[in-house]
Amino acid sequence: MIYLIGFMGSGKSTIAGKLSDELTLPYIEMDKAIEEKEKMPISDMFAQFGEAHFRECETHLLKSINEESVVSTGGGVILKEENQHYLSTGTVVFLRASWNTIVSRLQNDQERPLWKGDLTEKHALFAVRQPIYESLAHQIIDVDNKSPEEIVNEIMDRLKN
Repeated sequence: MIYLIGFMGSGKSTIAGKLSDELTLPYIEMDKAIEEKEKMPISDMFAQFGEAHFRECETHLLKSINEESVVSTGGGVILKEENQHYLSTGTVVFLRASWNTIVSRLQNDQERPLWKGDLTEKHALFAVRQPIYESLAHQIIDVDNKSPEEIVNEIMDRLKN
Protein backbone atom coordinates (compact mmCIF):
# COMPACT_ATOMS: atom_id res chain seq x y z
CA MET A 1 0.00 0.00 0.00
CA ILE A 2 1.29 3.43 -0.90
CA TYR A 3 -0.30 6.36 0.90
CA LEU A 4 0.27 9.89 -0.37
CA ILE A 5 -0.05 12.47 2.38
CA GLY A 6 0.33 16.24 2.37
CA PHE A 7 -1.54 19.48 2.76
CA MET A 8 -4.45 20.30 0.45
CA GLY A 9 -3.10 21.49 -2.87
CA SER A 10 0.15 19.50 -2.62
CA GLY A 11 -0.82 17.37 -5.62
CA LYS A 12 -1.80 14.09 -3.96
CA SER A 13 -4.66 13.24 -6.35
CA THR A 14 -2.71 14.10 -9.50
CA ILE A 15 0.39 12.21 -8.40
CA ALA A 16 -1.55 9.18 -7.10
CA GLY A 17 -3.31 8.77 -10.44
CA LYS A 18 -0.05 8.86 -12.38
CA LEU A 19 1.77 6.67 -9.84
CA SER A 20 -0.96 4.03 -9.96
CA ASP A 21 -0.61 3.91 -13.77
CA GLU A 22 3.15 3.56 -13.45
CA LEU A 23 2.87 0.75 -10.86
CA THR A 24 -0.26 -0.80 -12.44
CA LEU A 25 -2.01 -0.68 -9.08
CA PRO A 26 -5.56 0.46 -8.31
CA TYR A 27 -5.91 4.13 -7.36
CA ILE A 28 -8.10 5.22 -4.47
CA GLU A 29 -8.87 8.92 -4.07
CA MET A 30 -10.20 8.99 -0.50
CA ASP A 31 -12.24 12.18 -0.83
CA LYS A 32 -13.99 10.89 -3.99
CA ALA A 33 -14.59 7.47 -2.42
CA ILE A 34 -16.17 9.12 0.64
CA GLU A 35 -18.36 11.36 -1.53
CA GLU A 36 -19.57 8.31 -3.46
CA LYS A 37 -20.29 6.29 -0.32
CA GLU A 38 -22.04 9.18 1.45
CA LYS A 39 -23.75 10.33 -1.78
CA MET A 40 -22.86 13.99 -1.23
CA PRO A 41 -19.99 16.43 -1.75
CA ILE A 42 -17.57 16.87 1.15
CA SER A 43 -18.55 20.54 1.43
CA ASP A 44 -22.16 19.43 2.10
CA MET A 45 -20.97 16.81 4.60
CA PHE A 46 -19.07 19.49 6.51
CA ALA A 47 -22.08 21.81 6.42
CA GLN A 48 -24.65 19.18 7.46
CA PHE A 49 -22.71 16.89 9.79
CA GLY A 50 -19.46 18.70 10.64
CA GLU A 51 -15.81 17.86 10.22
CA ALA A 52 -15.94 15.09 12.87
CA HIS A 53 -18.36 13.06 10.74
CA PHE A 54 -16.11 13.41 7.72
CA ARG A 55 -13.08 12.31 9.78
CA GLU A 56 -15.01 9.18 10.87
CA CYS A 57 -15.73 8.42 7.22
CA GLU A 58 -12.00 8.69 6.50
CA THR A 59 -11.18 6.21 9.26
CA HIS A 60 -13.80 3.71 8.06
CA LEU A 61 -12.43 3.96 4.52
CA LEU A 62 -8.81 3.49 5.64
CA LYS A 63 -9.84 0.39 7.62
CA SER A 64 -11.62 -1.09 4.61
CA ILE A 65 -8.78 -0.81 2.04
CA ASN A 66 -7.47 -4.32 1.70
CA GLU A 67 -5.94 -4.62 -1.76
CA GLU A 68 -2.55 -3.21 -2.69
CA SER A 69 -3.31 0.31 -3.99
CA VAL A 70 -2.03 3.84 -4.39
CA VAL A 71 -4.10 5.96 -2.01
CA SER A 72 -4.51 9.72 -2.20
CA THR A 73 -5.47 10.71 1.34
CA GLY A 74 -7.25 13.82 2.53
CA GLY A 75 -4.95 16.47 3.98
CA GLY A 76 -6.33 16.03 7.50
CA VAL A 77 -6.33 12.22 7.63
CA ILE A 78 -3.14 12.39 9.72
CA LEU A 79 -4.86 14.16 12.61
CA LYS A 80 -6.34 11.00 14.16
CA GLU A 81 -4.01 8.59 15.93
CA GLU A 82 -6.05 5.64 14.68
CA ASN A 83 -5.52 6.78 11.09
CA GLN A 84 -1.79 7.19 11.74
CA HIS A 85 -1.71 3.53 12.73
CA TYR A 86 -3.42 2.43 9.48
CA LEU A 87 -1.10 4.61 7.41
CA SER A 88 1.95 3.08 9.09
CA THR A 89 1.02 -0.34 7.66
CA GLY A 90 1.99 0.86 4.17
CA THR A 91 4.58 3.12 2.57
CA VAL A 92 3.82 6.75 3.38
CA VAL A 93 5.00 9.38 0.90
CA PHE A 94 4.73 13.00 2.02
CA LEU A 95 4.33 15.44 -0.89
CA ARG A 96 5.85 18.51 0.73
CA ALA A 97 4.81 21.82 -0.81
CA SER A 98 5.79 25.23 0.51
CA TRP A 99 3.12 27.56 1.84
CA ASN A 100 3.58 29.84 -1.20
CA THR A 101 2.98 26.92 -3.58
CA ILE A 102 -0.19 25.91 -1.70
CA VAL A 103 -1.55 29.47 -1.79
CA SER A 104 -0.82 29.92 -5.49
CA ARG A 105 -2.49 26.59 -6.34
CA LEU A 106 -5.58 27.13 -4.19
CA GLN A 107 -6.19 30.88 -4.35
CA ASN A 108 -9.28 30.44 -6.55
CA ASP A 109 -10.51 27.16 -5.01
CA GLN A 110 -14.14 27.35 -3.87
CA GLU A 111 -14.67 23.60 -3.28
CA ARG A 112 -12.56 22.81 -0.20
CA PRO A 113 -14.39 23.49 3.07
CA LEU A 114 -11.18 24.07 5.02
CA TRP A 115 -9.74 26.49 2.45
CA LYS A 116 -12.49 29.05 2.98
CA GLY A 117 -11.85 31.94 5.33
CA ASP A 118 -8.83 33.73 6.68
CA LEU A 119 -5.36 33.06 5.24
CA THR A 120 -3.81 33.36 8.70
CA GLU A 121 -6.01 30.53 10.00
CA LYS A 122 -5.12 28.38 7.01
CA HIS A 123 -1.42 29.02 7.56
CA ALA A 124 -1.82 27.97 11.20
CA LEU A 125 -3.43 24.70 10.03
CA PHE A 126 -0.55 24.21 7.59
CA ALA A 127 2.04 24.85 10.33
CA VAL A 128 0.40 22.38 12.74
CA ARG A 129 0.19 19.59 10.15
CA GLN A 130 3.72 19.82 8.67
CA PRO A 131 5.56 18.08 11.54
CA ILE A 132 2.89 15.35 11.64
CA TYR A 133 3.30 14.67 7.92
CA GLU A 134 7.07 14.55 8.37
CA SER A 135 6.90 12.19 11.34
CA LEU A 136 4.68 9.71 9.46
CA ALA A 137 6.55 9.77 6.16
CA HIS A 138 8.80 6.99 4.93
CA GLN A 139 9.69 9.25 2.00
CA ILE A 140 9.50 13.05 1.71
CA ILE A 141 9.25 14.46 -1.80
CA ASP A 142 9.56 18.22 -2.26
CA VAL A 143 7.09 19.20 -5.00
CA ASP A 144 7.75 22.90 -5.51
CA ASN A 145 8.61 23.76 -9.13
CA LYS A 146 8.44 20.13 -10.27
CA SER A 147 6.17 18.62 -12.91
CA PRO A 148 3.91 15.70 -11.95
CA GLU A 149 6.15 13.45 -14.10
CA GLU A 150 9.28 14.55 -12.21
CA ILE A 151 7.56 13.87 -8.90
CA VAL A 152 6.36 10.41 -9.98
CA ASN A 153 9.86 9.54 -11.27
CA GLU A 154 11.36 10.61 -7.95
CA ILE A 155 8.87 8.46 -6.02
CA MET A 156 9.55 5.48 -8.32
CA ASP A 157 13.32 5.85 -7.77
CA ARG A 158 12.84 6.00 -4.00
CA LEU A 159 10.52 2.97 -3.97
CA LYS A 160 13.12 0.90 -5.83
CA ASN A 161 15.81 1.62 -3.21
